[in-house]
Amino acid sequence: MATVVVTGSGGLVGSEAVRFFAAQGYHVVGVDNDLRSSFFGRSASTLWNRLRLQQEFAGRYRHYHLDVRDRASIENLFREFSGDIDLIVHAAGQPSPDWSARDPHTDFAVNAGGTLTLLEAARQFTPGAVFLFTSSSKVYGDRPNRLPLVEADSRWEIDPSSGLWEGIDETMPLDDARHTPFGASKAAADLMVQEYGRSFGLKTAVFRCGCLTGPAHSATRQHGFLSYLVQCVRHGEPYTVFGYKGKQVRDHLHAADLVQAFWHFYRAPRCGEVYNLGGGRRCNCSVIEAVRLCEEVTGCPARVQHSEENRPGDHVWYVSDAAKFRAHYPAWAPAYDLRAIVADVCNGQAARKSA
Repeated sequence: MATVVVTGSGGLVGSEAVRFFAAQGYHVVGVDNDLRSSFFGRSASTLWNRLRLQQEFAGRYRHYHLDVRDRASIENLFREFSGDIDLIVHAAGQPSPDWSARDPHTDFAVNAGGTLTLLEAARQFTPGAVFLFTSSSKVYGDRPNRLPLVEADSRWEIDPSSGLWEGIDETMPLDDARHTPFGASKAAADLMVQEYGRSFGLKTAVFRCGCLTGPAHSATRQHGFLSYLVQCVRHGEPYTVFGYKGKQVRDHLHAADLVQAFWHFYRAPRCGEVYNLGGGRRCNCSVIEAVRLCEEVTGCPARVQHSEENRPGDHVWYVSDAAKFRAHYPAWAPAYDLRAIVADVCNGQAARKSA
């Protein structure tokens, strides 16, 4: 049976991939050991999501409680399903720049080492499979902060004369920047995924994403900006804005729209590709604008605190230019705008609480 392996299968992107491919009739093998709860505490656990997937897709979803750093276990898994694996969606990782500074060894072992373990297992046991990696805009470090920006009432904006109005594309340099250990570990994994495509002919793709979100996010203060903001506003909890007057801008992409991009690449794969992917010009906002939108959608007032200190390596303005991916896969079009994303996150959190 055609099999899809999904790492981080209890997380935001991983669970969306499980849901999509199981609904398409694939046998899905999930790899997730809920390391997120170790990183961020019990409130960030993905256990609830994993149990929901097992119940919803019984017979099509098989879960393995494995660590991507465990080479022997990963190789045994790939050996077991080697003849059937068509696709690997690698969405597991340590996702927080802030957390990475506390334990760079673990951050690098999970993000870079775990990715290498999966790539080599794929090369040994299923070299014809497609390998998709969820990377990050943080691989560029703080290089985007050197772009010419203009301060407006509620946001920083790119200077229209810069030639970058549509956003940042894949030509942005990775060198000569402050990355945080997280950005460095993701960059190492990112480059290795490309290398396995170019050196060994694997059908690999890197997706360098801005902010990803959706109702399956186990949000926490250290990761999951928009989902965590919705959570704070809904429950009347204080939300702290760090630096840049709250005018720093991010684009947002619903995880389901990212999985749709995966689907398009999977059906017409290439070797060693890299794509910047995000909400782009259609779906971006500053923190201030996000707070206002969350208040409108939830009907609740936000309790916002401001800190003048910005987080290390944080972007002042980051909007993805996805022109390269759209040129390769013109049928791809995100279904969610910003208001629809916030509403979906809000509804998902409410449904989870009532379940």
